[in-house]
Amino acid sequence: MSEHYAALGLKSDATLADIKKAFRQKASQFHPDRNSDPDAPARFREVQEAYDVLSDDDKRKAYDDNRRRNLLDDPAQTAREIWQGYFQQVLNRT
Repeated sequence: MSEHYAALGLKSDATLADIKKAFRQKASQFHPDRNSDPDAPARFREVQEAYDVLSDDDKRKAYDDNRRRNLLDDPAQTAREIWQGYFQQVLNRT
């Protein structure tokens, strides 16, 4: 499952205005016409998909519900991902 909030650099409590602003910034950054990086088209599609889901109330609710359900379905894997993300942030700050 893709992590739409991470694709836009947002937390899960982001407002619609936050989502729109982050989408415009990321879409501009990864647009294939502006970015010659070979990964740019894939990153652009990822940002576009994240915006499509998070900007629609019904899709966002279903996505958030699925994220919570996954936390309950495989707590060990979820805990590993949380700790890896935490340690990554800690190491990047030093």
